[in-house]
Amino acid sequence: MKKRLSPHESRAAALEAARLLLIEHGPQAVTLKAVAERVGRTHANLLHHFGSVSDFWRALAQHMADALCETIAQAVLASRLGALSPRELVDIIFDAFEHQGAASLAVWLRLTGDAQALDPIIEAIETLLEELHDLGTDTMRHVSHSLMMLAVGDGLLGCSMTRALELPRDCGRDVATRMLVAERARAGLVMTPALG
Repeated sequence: MKKRLSPHESRAAALEAARLLLIEHGPQAVTLKAVAERVGRTHANLLHHFGSVSDFWRALAQHMADALCETIAQAVLASRLGALSPRELVDIIFDAFEHQGAASLAVWLRLTGDAQALDPIIEAIETLLEELHDLGTDTMRHVSHSLMMLAVGDGLLGCSMTRALELPRDCGRDVATRMLVAERARAGLVMTPALG
């Protein structure tokens, strides 16, 4: 007999199942039918909890954006406290977009034309840019923007592009780390300058 879940628990289980499907197989694999099968519910049950397919995608984007913000905000704080090197901070940001599916989801939503569903991801990126931005350094805002764009691009095409250009797989991360170290040094902000 299936355990009776509260509406909140049902939504949370469905969103986590969708996130895992996205990471494992890409956004095209995230259908209400596939999510329903993974959580042992029906398509109609999911529609009951989310209202519409569009509302489901919006909820998934919000779910992933919240996790993205939390992961990166913690990393930025640790970096400011000296507990992470610039490279470790860059790795966490790049991993969030590549391995946690945020880059794929953002592009998928953009291509489907559901601008509202994309809003949570864009808002998360805006929040992250503010987290990365150090007060008093206008250039740091541009470096933060470049870092986020590199992370999104690398998450989508980094493997294919580095292979085609015969470059090391982590060359994008190297570039991002050098930018961050250089700007922090220029602004007089001390960070451990390790690149490895």
